[in-house]
Amino acid sequence: EPGPTGPRRAGSQRRNSLTGEEGELVKVSNLPLYYLFCLGTELGNELFYILFFPFWIWNLDPFVGRRLVIIWVLVMYLGQCTKDIIRWPRPASPPVIKLEVFYNSEYSMPSTHAMSGTAIPIAMFLLTYGRWQYPLIYGLILIPCWSSLVCLSRIYMGMHSILDVIAGFLYTILILIIFYPLVDLIDNFNQTYKYAPLIIIGLHLILGIFSFTLDTWSTSRGDTAEILGSGAGIACGSHAAYTLGLSLEPSLHMLPLAIPPLTVTLFGKAILRIVLGMLLVLFVRDIMKKITIPLACKLSSIPCHDIRQARQHMEVELPYRYITYGMVGFSITFLVPYVFSFIGIS
Repeated sequence: EPGPTGPRRAGSQRRNSLTGEEGELVKVSNLPLYYLFCLGTELGNELFYILFFPFWIWNLDPFVGRRLVIIWVLVMYLGQCTKDIIRWPRPASPPVIKLEVFYNSEYSMPSTHAMSGTAIPIAMFLLTYGRWQYPLIYGLILIPCWSSLVCLSRIYMGMHSILDVIAGFLYTILILIIFYPLVDLIDNFNQTYKYAPLIIIGLHLILGIFSFTLDTWSTSRGDTAEILGSGAGIACGSHAAYTLGLSLEPSLHMLPLAIPPLTVTLFGKAILRIVLGMLLVLFVRDIMKKITIPLACKLSSIPCHDIRQARQHMEVELPYRYITYGMVGFSITFLVPYVFSFIGIS
């Protein structure tokens, strides 16, 4: 609710670093609900993705992790492109109070948060049930809880209408029905086909160029390039890991896999892999960022003194996001597992 006295800037933690826009001054009267929906929103943001997918690939099951990424890239790309084709604006404020503005410059229909929040839990269940031993009820509880938390958070935050969220949910179901049967084929191609890296890089780059020509600049331009770059990097990394024998999959007679008991050693190695792996990934991202932005500016003859303005040019943002996050993805599936293998914590 608006706060006439002592307001709290509830949306400032998601300040738009590209446009400088901040959330409205509001007084939050129900903090548990506010923080619950902040959590729901974060389940569709970069911080979650950069922790979630590596955790699956390094600690749980690379087989499932790779396929989750394929589904995520497909769903998010189609969602972002559909937004830029339909071009529905965000809900008007007032009457809506926007507690978050990070994605305010994007279009609204459909909600890609709702799409991601629906696709990930459903795909997790489809990919793990029968491969791992666990009760069916776990999946049936996880899917509606995860999806409804993310979907409702976007309405609470003032970023989407109910129609945006419902459309995102139904669109995701349609995408999964059509494309989920192809996920095994795509993953096997990425790993085993000799010239897969060339096709992967070229295809993702073409899709990125297409999405950049749909409309004027918004944060969705960079997000789409980031998603495609990450997907291409992870796919190429999985090809390199398979070629060098770093990908060890259990044989079919071992399925379904039993969940191992949680021991101090198992927990300690998992924490060590996450900490060491994320340090390497963030180091790669920082280095690539410092290299690609000035280089792209120089090649395109665009002034680089204002990074925020420079990144709004297609000639800078597309290569910066694509190359940087391509290397991040490659590190997640190849460089980091190689380091783990070298030091004996695979």
